[in-house]
Amino acid sequence: MQRLSGFDTSLLRLETAAEPMTISVILELDTSTMPRGYRFETFREDLLEHIGAVPEFRTMLSDRRTDLGNPLWVQDRDFDVDRHLHRVELPAPGGRHELSELVSRLVAVPLDRTRPLWEMWMIEGLSDSAFGTDGRIAVLTKIHHSMLDGSGSRDLFSRLLGTDPDPSPPAPVPDAAPPSRTAIARDGLARIGRRIRHFFTAVLPASATALVKVVRRTATGRGTTGVLSAPRTPFNGDITTRRAVAYTGLSLDDVKAVKNAFGVKVNDVVLAVVSGAIRRYLVDRDALPEEALVAMIPIGVVDESDLSGGNNMSVMFSSLHTHVEDPVQRLLAVAAATARAKEASADIVGTLVRDWAECAPGLMGAVTWLYARSGLSGRRPWFNLSLSNVIGALEQSYLLGATVRRIYPLGPVLNGVGLNVSVGTYYGHFDVGLVACADLLPDVWELADGLPVALAELLSAADELTAKSS
Repeated sequence: MQRLSGFDTSLLRLETAAEPMTISVILELDTSTMPRGYRFETFREDLLEHIGAVPEFRTMLSDRRTDLGNPLWVQDRDFDVDRHLHRVELPAPGGRHELSELVSRLVAVPLDRTRPLWEMWMIEGLSDSAFGTDGRIAVLTKIHHSMLDGSGSRDLFSRLLGTDPDPSPPAPVPDAAPPSRTAIARDGLARIGRRIRHFFTAVLPASATALVKVVRRTATGRGTTGVLSAPRTPFNGDITTRRAVAYTGLSLDDVKAVKNAFGVKVNDVVLAVVSGAIRRYLVDRDALPEEALVAMIPIGVVDESDLSGGNNMSVMFSSLHTHVEDPVQRLLAVAAATARAKEASADIVGTLVRDWAECAPGLMGAVTWLYARSGLSGRRPWFNLSLSNVIGALEQSYLLGATVRRIYPLGPVLNGVGLNVSVGTYYGHFDVGLVACADLLPDVWELADGLPVALAELLSAADELTAKSS
């Protein structure tokens, strides 16, 4: 019996028509390596065989009041792949803007909760300009965030992607026997009791300890950026149902060269690149706040209690130091801020976010509802943007024999925070996907195109430093 954790249940409760809690990925495929060549019908047959080995793709939600607790994952006895796999032709001329416009419309639509929570769209008709390469196929995969986090998505895709261009059909995983209604009710009652004990014996004491640590850190000057301390920007406000999507790539070697030159971490360079691009974007519009922008960064946590599985993550808030003009000084300031944020998160937050969600899965939704109704979402953002960085495959991968050239991750946007930047490493690249509320940030391509420019600035400074020291 597999129930959603409190955190995963919170993600369901948070979802609205304007706020789909969906993780999406654009795969750029080169179909010339497929042993049988590309035909949609052939791809469908091969995908159906592989889905037999991925039971998550055949499970759906059961959210009845008689379940006495969080929703369960149950087998979809009427599973039909044609409800999830779709085919669409890109309108002419089939370039990157047509692709992003189509993807923007697709990611804006919430998934159907009466079916397994995923979709795959085969996008045909791409021109040479869609990815800056010869014509290829794009595949958009949508999965509900309640199913997995960044690490979970990597594990799930590892069972669909492989290193063999001519893979053998995987061994099927049989469906689990459904639990009885009595067993579900008993399990729900037992979990309620465990949650109550966990709240009073672990969560409340840990929260009190965390509060004391926050006060001590602040008093000793080791405090970090917190929620609701972010300034207003044009992309912070009440979000609508419209989305804008863009994507770009960064060289992993260039990022590492900057890291080595200035003695920082790879993730620090990525954050500084995003900071530089956003700063340029806001300066060009005379909209740069005097205060530094704040990023919410999901981080993985190890939860020994692991009450249900699913998303194993917490969050930290870090300053992007967008008020610093010099790119190198900005990088060093971002690195210092991130180090403090990680230390504070490990020392203070730990698994508290997940534990509170486990004990009160409706709390996050209630707080968000009050935040929107109070008008704070239009005046004081939680933070300025969501920024995630997920380590992906480091070797060439294939999807049903098609060479995967790039993997662009796309995350959800939250009310008050109209920009999500997701970064994934894949085979020598950082693939970056940007999702924005189109009514707050319609020209997201300008921001995406600024990312390689910001990296080039840092790389030039790194080359100068290396030349001086040699």
